[in-house]
Amino acid sequence: MRSLVVTQKGEFEAMRRVLNTNVDGGVKVMYALTAIKGVGRRYANLVLKKADIDFSKRAGELSHDELERIVEIIQNPLQYKIPQWFLNRQKDRTSGKYWQLVSNAVDNSLREDLDRMKKVRVHRGLRHDWNLRVRGQHTKTTGRGGRTVGVTKKK
Repeated sequence: MRSLVVTQKGEFEAMRRVLNTNVDGGVKVMYALTAIKGVGRRYANLVLKKADIDFSKRAGELSHDELERIVEIIQNPLQYKIPQWFLNRQKDRTSGKYWQLVSNAVDNSLREDLDRMKKVRVHRGLRHDWNLRVRGQHTKTTGRGGRTVGVTKKK
């Protein structure tokens, strides 16, 4: 697979646990962080720059202190001068704050948003409730979900 040079025994870990996610230790740090839900390549790149970590390192080679710095920056991006427009939850409806949601918080907020739309009976919420296309796609012939409609051949 890959050859890794380890200078000291016990320095490399094949799997790391970061923010309730298993991260592959054999992959470069920037791409390994994208395994965390809510962290993409650009955000991972920015976090590593703020944490002052070498991009050529593998995720399994990171020290405990480096991992703590990464987690701290991911969880509190505004304290490290990451711009608001870079975050994935801008101007939250309930609090009005800007957040970077990661791991389970992404799923929870999506579910809460959909429940709110269904409760208020917004058109988008109704479409979600009815399991129909939400974003304006044509539905006359596509997206029938397994139901076949067609012409049968005469004998």
